[in-house]
Amino acid sequence: VQLQASGGGLVQAGGSLRLSCAGSGRTNYAMAWFRQAPGKQREFVAGITWNWGTTVYADSVKGRFTISRDKAKRMLYLQMNSLKPGDTAVYYCADRNGDITPRINEWKTWGQGTQVTVSS
Repeated sequence: VQLQASGGGLVQAGGSLRLSCAGSGRTNYAMAWFRQAPGKQREFVAGITWNWGTTVYADSVKGRFTISRDKAKRMLYLQMNSLKPGDTAVYYCADRNGDITPRINEWKTWGQGTQVTVSS
């Protein structure tokens, strides 16, 4: 399985972007978005279970970002609203066989990343 993230770009603070991840979705798998800002460690942003659509968010994005999936299209999405300069990072999608976890080492398949830049 290969994952391919897209949808990044340059946006002003307060704006919105929607990221997509193609090649997603397997029974009993979880999907997630992570991000990595320059000079920082990769961090968990949001996760969703493929079967039931259960979601988990990092505190820093709660109320602003929404993770979703389209099972028929095998697509994962991240709707990002009210973007802040601190959201600037390369965003990665990932999957794993099991539940959602923020522990990066437990995610097995990764997409190539898409750059999100939020200007002030």
